[in-house]
Amino acid sequence: MADVAKDLASGTVGGVAQLLVGHPFDTIKVKLQSQPAPVPGQPPKFSGAMDAVRQTLAAEGPRGLYKGMGAPLATVAVFNAVLFTVRGQMETLLRSEPGVPLTVGQQIIAGAGAGVAVSFLACPTELIKCRLQAQSAMGDTGAVAVAVKYGGPMDVAKQVLRSEGGARGLFKGLVPTMAREIPGNAAMFGVYEAIKQFLAGGQDTSGLGRGSLMAAGGLAGAAFWGAVYPTDVVKSVIQIDDYKNPKFSGSIDAFRKILASEGAAGLYKGFGPAMSRSVPANAACFLAYEVTRSSLG
Repeated sequence: MADVAKDLASGTVGGVAQLLVGHPFDTIKVKLQSQPAPVPGQPPKFSGAMDAVRQTLAAEGPRGLYKGMGAPLATVAVFNAVLFTVRGQMETLLRSEPGVPLTVGQQIIAGAGAGVAVSFLACPTELIKCRLQAQSAMGDTGAVAVAVKYGGPMDVAKQVLRSEGGARGLFKGLVPTMAREIPGNAAMFGVYEAIKQFLAGGQDTSGLGRGSLMAAGGLAGAAFWGAVYPTDVVKSVIQIDDYKNPKFSGSIDAFRKILASEGAAGLYKGFGPAMSRSVPANAACFLAYEVTRSSLG
């Protein structure tokens, strides 16, 4: 089997593992990010991550934690296949000769290149996911235009295509998506390789066990969010912003307004769930990728 096909298959398996483990954490992250700033003297809708979990379970049951999973599940094969395949092709270009392990710096470059490619897949998928996840938080604002109810991923896509400028509407938030994916994936793949080489005691990491791969993958995922989290907050508020009566004119405006109204803490809403998700989800993703890739020869 050609290397491209191996990366496609392995990336798909890794992506499914990542989604199944991490989506409930992602739901809570988006709910915390998208809740409106409380009226002075009033408490916020969610006091924290555990309160968001409790309210979600009480109102929607366990299924509420997996709301919006349809869109990423439908595209996870394509997304992770592209991510790992582009990264693999970048490795081939950067490798001095066949079979030679890449340096950490080269893995950072490969990750950044993969981040460019997946941004164009992540943007519409994230827009659909964020709107479904944020519905309950938006509904409590009392603004009819904001409290649009979507029947599911396809309904979100249909409404956006019909009333938000056609296909361009699905790519709302592309700039902050790229600002997240490019440095985020550069950090993730760089840290993943650095930790593997540290645990292996050199560049040959082929002998590492599953526990070591999971540890490296989990810390690599944490590096992704640690590097770009404020950008993700900006992306989320841009993507759920009302099309007819927007609060933000763009990414910089959103950044400034969040900072002005909520301080630096506003740029880290949902950071706890994101980091809690990143470690087990990416540990599962990288382990599934490596095991599948190895089994394919």
